Amino acid sequence: MDRHLAGSFQIPAGSMAVFTMTSMLTTIAFYDRIFIPVIRRFTGLDRGINFLHRMGIGLIISIVATLVAGFIEVRRKNVASVHGLINNPKTTIPISVFWLVPQYSLYGIAEAFMSIGHLEFFYDQAPESMKSTAMALFWTAISLGNYTSTLLVSLVHRYSAGLGGSNWLPDNLNKGKLEYFYWLITSLQVMNLFYYVICVKFYTFKPIETQRKEDSESTGNEVELAGHV
Repeated sequence: MDRHLAGSFQIPAGSMAVFTMTSMLTTIAFYDRIFIPVIRRFTGLDRGINFLHRMGIGLIISIVATLVAGFIEVRRKNVASVHGLINNPKTTIPISVFWLVPQYSLYGIAEAFMSIGHLEFFYDQAPESMKSTAMALFWTAISLGNYTSTLLVSLVHRYSAGLGGSNWLPDNLNKGKLEYFYWLITSLQVMNLFYYVICVKFYTFKPIETQRKEDSESTGNEVELAGHV
């Protein structure tokens, strides 16, 4: 894709992740300063919405982001086809790389909802003696997700040719079916959302009395530790 920003200057392909980080940081600020005070008036909750709702919103936005990525890939391939560049994978296609900004930004917004919602959930709902373990499980789940993604790509490389007549992820993406891979990811995300909704439906929040007791004990331990120091 055309990575020219101004004149002969081209932005590095790897720098596109800055849009994810920027949108995530912007969303966090917007959520804390604007969204929570407004939504609090309707829900009556100190947090505006609870962490389960926050994670659910993040999952939905993530699904939308993957759908957008698939449609943009279709657009990119259409431009390559119109200009006769299907068989020239190393040639720059006359379509701006900034077409990718929406999907990067949406993923950043989704991350702001999902990851922080996860952290809030573990911090609020885990027993005091298991908070460190819960945080370790959070990062373990992320690492397992990365390994699972690698496995999924390997499986698509091996078996996709038998499904659509050609490999979805060949070296020449102009001839591939990357959008099919995005549709596959979208399907898995939708299944995950349904599973999440079921889990939320049957989830029981920790009693407020227990939570207050643990908070007071935690505060007492901190004061005692400070006294020793």
